Amino acid sequence: MCGILFSCSVFEHEQPSEHRAHLKELLKQLRDANAARGPDAQDAIVSQINKLTLEFFSSELRLRGSEPVSQPHRSDDGHILCWNGEIFEGLEVLSDENDGVKLFDRLRATHSEEKFRDELGRIEGPYAIVYYHPHLRRVFFARDPLGRRSLLIHIPTSTSPSFVLTSVSTGYFPLLTPEELSTECIHYLDVDRLNNISNLDDFHTCLGRLSRQNDSQSLAFAEPCKVNTTLPGDPPRTANLDDIPPHLATSVDDLIAHLDRSVKLQTQNIPRRSEEKGKARVAVLFSGGIDSTMLAFLADRHVDPEDPIDLLNVAFENPRKILVKAEGNIGALPKRERKAKMKDRLDYTSIDVVYDVPDRLTGRQELEELRRLCPKRTWNFVEVDVPYEESQAARPHVEALMYPGRTIMDLSLAVALYFAARGKGHIRAHPGANAEPYVSTAKVLLNGLGSDELLGGYGRHRAVFNVDGWPALISELQLEIDRIPTRNLGRDDRVISSHGKETRHPFLSLSVVAFLAQLPVHHKLDPRLAAGLGEKMLLRLAARKVGLVEASARKKRAMQFGSHSARMGPGESDGKGDIKLGEQ
Repeated sequence: MCGILFSCSVFEHEQPSEHRAHLKELLKQLRDANAARGPDAQDAIVSQINKLTLEFFSSELRLRGSEPVSQPHRSDDGHILCWNGEIFEGLEVLSDENDGVKLFDRLRATHSEEKFRDELGRIEGPYAIVYYHPHLRRVFFARDPLGRRSLLIHIPTSTSPSFVLTSVSTGYFPLLTPEELSTECIHYLDVDRLNNISNLDDFHTCLGRLSRQNDSQSLAFAEPCKVNTTLPGDPPRTANLDDIPPHLATSVDDLIAHLDRSVKLQTQNIPRRSEEKGKARVAVLFSGGIDSTMLAFLADRHVDPEDPIDLLNVAFENPRKILVKAEGNIGALPKRERKAKMKDRLDYTSIDVVYDVPDRLTGRQELEELRRLCPKRTWNFVEVDVPYEESQAARPHVEALMYPGRTIMDLSLAVALYFAARGKGHIRAHPGANAEPYVSTAKVLLNGLGSDELLGGYGRHRAVFNVDGWPALISELQLEIDRIPTRNLGRDDRVISSHGKETRHPFLSLSVVAFLAQLPVHHKLDPRLAAGLGEKMLLRLAARKVGLVEASARKKRAMQFGSHSARMGPGESDGKGDIKLGEQ
């Protein structure tokens, strides 16, 4: 994980001195926030091109290669690369090599916009990139097609005449209005044109876009594959998870193979931070659900047998939940009385706060299943308990990190990821053992996000099928893939990486996405079947086949509800998830 900050002032001299001072301080805060993402090294390059000053800053979290590498990458002839990404396919990177260095060599050899675009379309992995090409006089910038890494953009305004690209925000400021950079194309800034515009209104003429796909040859990783639109008719129904129907046997085996390969590529060759054995390099954001349990099981095949794997399981003290437990369900009370009860803090001296939230209970169950199936592995089940006061104290920082996300739902998910990724909690040697303090050393965190979108795990998939059948379900699954880049990945990346850690999504490898997209819809799910069987049916059959009996039958539960991070504060129980913070 790395941090990127690029800025270019436009007509700055025309602004009041206090604006310039405020912007300078804001850019310093952004630099510090980006440095936290890459604690191993930080560097900056300032390039003067005619009247423009281009400032490139990068930080580095070393997760590839045998030697430390400092960014930005630079060459004697003026090429500059800020790289926040991982290349898992499309470019051979040996265990002792750095993928940023290898990519830089490839990009330096390009002599046209199209060739630059083609090189990016040949690599698979999460990334955000800012690249100055001195011969083309372009600053190229982009995120991977699924938007797995954050990159925010601020277009110059009359009050803040700087063009800014940054991996992370520091919250709301009137002088900076960052937005998630679109993944639909590769963007560029025309430096020559920018040098010659006469007023800020012409800035938009300096921005260009490149289509991700090459019309003359298909680029393997330029964009996600489209969903197979073949209608199934009336396919056979799967009776249970123990007996794989003949028409699904190959798909089950292929899913296991594709997901296993994805996990392998994303967990191998992570450098050790010390010679000391027995420290985790890989962790799983672990709820005990089918997605995270399957990833943990497959990770056991590829992580060094001497390394533990940390299972990060977060639970929150939620006053609203405790109030219900202590005084019964207050939902039927008048709104004003209900809010008054929430506002008055409970006397916790008479209540033992326990953290047996739904995800903690299922997490413990799946821990035992993993221990039975993988007995040689040390599984550190990290109980991350978050008292209410601690979560509230962290809230301003989390809100700043997740910005421009500003909804109740954003906060519920972001705060859960923030504390889970921090990895500070307790572990137990066995179920009856005393809890021992523990802080995870893992820098790579596996996340099961993507399986519901690709395999039909949401309630809305069953709902559209019930109304309009298989055609509507196919359309909804295509929408799911189309929406992935605009949903949560940038926000999650900003929150998790603030701890100097990196999240990886094996389900969202473009190779896995392509495999699942081309499968007939009835191989992936069957909404005609009962809950716990029909949704994500293919993944359930695969999990059952490898021995994950309990996980294979577990129903979907959202993180914010499983961890009790949702709606903790007074009045939040009345707000829908898409309501902006402060408006409920």
